[in-house]
Amino acid sequence: MTSTVDTPADAARPAAPSGLLTVARAPRWLRYALLAAGLLVAFWLPNGLYPAVAVDILCWALFAVAVDLLLGFTGLMSFGHAAFWGTSAYVTGLVAIHVGLPFPAAVLAGALTAALLAVPIGYLAVKRTGIYFAMVTLAFAQMVYYVANEWRSVTQGENGLQGVPRELFGLDLSDDYYFYYAILPIVLLGLLAAWRIVHSPFGRVLVGIRDNPARARALGYPVHRYKLTAFVLSGFIAGLGGGLFAVGHRFVSLEVLHWTTSGKAVIVVVLGGIGTLWGGVLGAAIVVRLEDWLSFSGFETIGLVTGGIFVLVVLLFRRGIWGSVAALAHRWWASRRR
Repeated sequence: MTSTVDTPADAARPAAPSGLLTVARAPRWLRYALLAAGLLVAFWLPNGLYPAVAVDILCWALFAVAVDLLLGFTGLMSFGHAAFWGTSAYVTGLVAIHVGLPFPAAVLAGALTAALLAVPIGYLAVKRTGIYFAMVTLAFAQMVYYVANEWRSVTQGENGLQGVPRELFGLDLSDDYYFYYAILPIVLLGLLAAWRIVHSPFGRVLVGIRDNPARARALGYPVHRYKLTAFVLSGFIAGLGGGLFAVGHRFVSLEVLHWTTSGKAVIVVVLGGIGTLWGGVLGAAIVVRLEDWLSFSGFETIGLVTGGIFVLVVLLFRRGIWGSVAALAHRWWASRRR
C-alpha cells in the first residue's frame, strides 16, 4: 500500500477530493465570491432567523469545526468533546458571574481552561486509535460530568449556573440580535484559526498521519506529539464555542457535559461532511434550525426526525452534504479543463 506522504515537505493530501481541495483548485475569483457569500450570510442570519437560533448556530459551528479538525484531518473519533465544550461553559459562567470580566475575556478564560484540560486527556488518549480512542475520550468526559455534578458548591449541580452576564464595557447586549453581532468576530476568528491550521504544513502532516501513521513516523514525524497538539487545538476551539454558548443562554446546565452533546457534534460533522471543515458549519445550521422548527411545531420526538435525516444523508450522501456538493463541483470543474 502506498502512502500519501511522499516527502517531509509535501506531507500529505487527502486521497479523495475534499471540499477544501475543490475550493483551493477553483479560480481565485470564485474563492473570493464564496468567501463573500459566506460573510453575507453570516451578517444576514439574525435578520432571517430568530436571533437566539442564529447565536446557537454560531456556537455549534465552532464546536463542529473543532470535532472535524480531529475526525476529518487527524482521523481521531472523539466521543468526549463535550468535556471541553462544557468545561469552558462552566468556567466562562463562573468568571463572568464572580469576576465580572467582559464576556470576551470570560470566554477566552474558558477556552484556555478547556485547552489545558485537553493536555492530560489527549496525552493518554492519543496513544490509542479507533474505537479505543473514542472510548477513552468518552470515559474522561463522563468523569468531568461526574465532577461537575458532585461539585455543587461551585457548579450548583443540577440547578446549574444562572444569570450569566453579557458584560461588555457597559454596552446593552440583552437583546440577542445585538449579542449575535458582538460574538460574530470571535466566531470568525475561531473559524479562521481552524482554516489556517488545516492549510498549514502542520495540517498537511496531520492528514499524512491520518492516512498512514507508520509512514509518517518513518519519515521522522513525532506522531503522538502531532496528535496531541491537534487535540489541544481542537479542545480550545470547542471551548470558544462552549463559552459563547454559556453567555448566549445566560445559563449553564449539566447537559453541556453530557455524552449526548458529544454525539450531536459528531452527527453535525457527518451530516455536513467529514474532512470538509465548512461542512460542520452547514451541518450546525441545518441541525439547529431543524430542532428549533420542530420544537415550535410542538413535535416532541425531535431526535426521531433528526436521526432519520442523519441516516438518509449517510446512505445517500456518503461524503455529507458539503462533501457531496464539493465532489460534484470537482468533477464538473475537471471536465471543463479537459
